Amino acid sequence: MNSIEQQLLKEPKNRLSTIITTIIVIALLLWSVSAFNLSNLTGNGLTIAKNIFAGLFNPNLDLLFNFTDRGVPYLLLETMAIAFLGTVVGAILAIPLAFLSASNIMPKPVVFVVRLFLILVRTIPAIVYGLMFIRVTGPGPFAGVLTMSLTSIGMLSKLYVDVIEDLNTGVLESMESIGCTTFEKIRFGILPQLSAMFISIIIYRFDMNLRDAAVLGLVGAGGIGAPLIFAMNAYKWSEVGSILIGLVALILLVEFISNKVRTRIVRG
Repeated sequence: MNSIEQQLLKEPKNRLSTIITTIIVIALLLWSVSAFNLSNLTGNGLTIAKNIFAGLFNPNLDLLFNFTDRGVPYLLLETMAIAFLGTVVGAILAIPLAFLSASNIMPKPVVFVVRLFLILVRTIPAIVYGLMFIRVTGPGPFAGVLTMSLTSIGMLSKLYVDVIEDLNTGVLESMESIGCTTFEKIRFGILPQLSAMFISIIIYRFDMNLRDAAVLGLVGAGGIGAPLIFAMNAYKWSEVGSILIGLVALILLVEFISNKVRTRIVRG
């Protein structure tokens, strides 16, 4: 018997654990499917779905190519501006929080407190933040920017930390040996290495914020979401089609450009 066969015989038998895991997964799937209630699918709902698709193929061209503040291009531009400004503000505020929660730079008590704060920030959905800020600032783009900023901080800080903790600490040890302060280590030893990855992460978050900004408009936080829900409530399906076409085109364009930029940045 050769060494390979001996090694195979010594391999632990995982058949029982595999069977148990499979049974648990199947049970969870069946339990999840039981939550569907098809009895609520009425003829009226199917008619509305049909009208939405009809609106996509028969859009209101006057609205789609209206360049006033009530047209789709202006609303898309406002949505993109909300997402962009929210991403920039969140990206800047996330940098110090990320370094404060990096275990290879800061003391453990500081890391624990900051990470706990970031976890609390990430647990609340964006639409809940939107509803909260609308109560404070009133409906409009400013509430959307505040929401995008806060939700971006939680995710960007987490991604920043993952990059920071994967760094080679040899540079930091060398700088510490010559008496550099923590700020100097961050400024001259870490940021030059992290800038490309940070920019890539920020662009990725901007993609997400663009979609979230469109959804936040549904609750009055600016952007194209509010006209979309108004058109649907008024059964103006041609206007719904125009808004959806513009939104899909914008997201596809931004995603195509951002993917190209991220690839170029990461590959140098």
